[in-house]
Amino acid sequence: MNQLAYFFMLPGGTVLLFVIVFLLLPLVYVAATYNSLVQMRNQVRESWSGIDTELRRRYDLIPNLVETVRGYARHEQTVLEQVTQARTRAVASTGSPASQAADENVLVDSLRQLWAVAEGYPDLKASQNFLALQDELANTEDRIQAARRFYNGNVRELNTAIESFPSNLVAGMGSFPKAEFFEIQEAIAREAPTVKLS
Repeated sequence: MNQLAYFFMLPGGTVLLFVIVFLLLPLVYVAATYNSLVQMRNQVRESWSGIDTELRRRYDLIPNLVETVRGYARHEQTVLEQVTQARTRAVASTGSPASQAADENVLVDSLRQLWAVAEGYPDLKASQNFLALQDELANTEDRIQAARRFYNGNVRELNTAIESFPSNLVAGMGSFPKAEFFEIQEAIAREAPTVKLS
């Protein structure tokens, strides 16, 4: 029998074994919790990059949309300028998710005004170029909302872990800040179809 096994068979050795296990378990828990928080934080960062990609896709579509509308609605210059300015501001916004959401909501409001202008021009609404851009923007909006839901789900999971006991103790020691949710409006309002029975 080796000496270590013999040592733990002694009455004092059993107590030492319990002391070692008692000290080791909290360290294992802290390490596992810390690694879990790091993984969740990285998932939040990765899911934010998905939002950023979709927002950039929207930014690339807007100049084409503005130019298409400009060809049909020349006297609607103020709305077109508002969209262009809001897009420029949103592209330049690189702050926190909350500050970026504020800039995105300004852009969404200006896009809604642009859709309202387009309603007054039947030739524009029938233009294949406009219809293709409208479909592409609607697809992009769907992708933005899906990326936003994924990001916010990861934020919720991280924030829950940061606020829950006892993982909040590890989060505090590791300086894990809560992440911000990303809340924006949809640029294209979805309306339920109206059914009329006669």
